[in-house]
Formats: sequence, structure tokens, C-alpha cells
Amino acid sequence: MNGDSSTKRLRFSLLLRLLHREYAAGIEAALAEAGFGDIRSGDAKVFPFVPPEGIQVRDLALRAGVRKQTMAQSVDQLERAGYLERLPNPRDARSRLIVLTERGRAVQPLAAGAGDRIEERWAELTSPEDFEALRALLHRLLNRIGEADPDAADRLSSIDRSRLDQQ
Repeated sequence: MNGDSSTKRLRFSLLLRLLHREYAAGIEAALAEAGFGDIRSGDAKVFPFVPPEGIQVRDLALRAGVRKQTMAQSVDQLERAGYLERLPNPRDARSRLIVLTERGRAVQPLAAGAGDRIEERWAELTSPEDFEALRALLHRLLNRIGEADPDAADRLSSIDRSRLDQQ
């Protein structure tokens, strides 16, 4: 990307997607360097959303903002690789809870640290003030979207924001 006038017309969604792709590539590289190279970038979306008490696949999909089938495939792959396991749900015998194994729990702080380093680098590339202003603007936009659209509010509230601050 360069500074010519054509970049000013890129859709916001494309800019966000490109940033997300760079972020995901950075996380994937950091995990591979730490010995977790068997985690596919599409499957890494699982780790921030698995609480210690476990979660059903449908709720995990909702939190991650993906289809249940997509999440089930990621869970299957990560279970085969030893990052997740399925346990009986004590509140509903018909369902299973997805929990992190010891190996899976080791991924969370590594991914969070990699995310911190990526954001620090991006703040250096812009400026810390600009980066924090962008973060504040995105928060404000998300809040206003949620206030204006009840369906969006439901989607946005499906995410446990206190855990996301750690990711």
C-alpha cells in the first residue's frame, strides 16, 4: 500500500480485514516459533474464547463470530492435536464442554504476548497517541452500533470483553 489517492477509497472493511490478516500472521508466526506450529491460523481463533469452566461448541462459535460447523471443524482439529478435550457437561447430559488441555492453556499467554508485541509495533509505526485514538474510536463505534441496533448489540455482547483484554 502506498500513499496515493487510490488508497483513500479502500473500504473500511477491507482495511480492517488486511490488518486482521497481518495480526493473525504475526500470532501464527509467534506460535510456530514457540513450538506450536501445528495450529492453523484459522483455528487460533478458538483459544481466546474458551473459559476455564469450558464451553459448548455453539457458544464458542457465537463468541468467535463464526458458524457452528466452522467452529466444530476447528475444535476437532485442535482436539486431535492435543490442545482441547471434550468433557461431559454437568448441566446438560446431552452436550459436551470444550476445555483447554495443559498444552492448550500454554498457548493463551503466548498468543496474548504476541498480540501485545504486534500492537506495540503498530503503535511505533504510527504513534502511541494515534494508535490509542484509533482504539478509542473503534470502541466508540462498536458501542454506538450496539446502541442503534439490538441485533448487533446481541452479537457484540456475546463476547466476554473482560477476557478479550487479555488476548
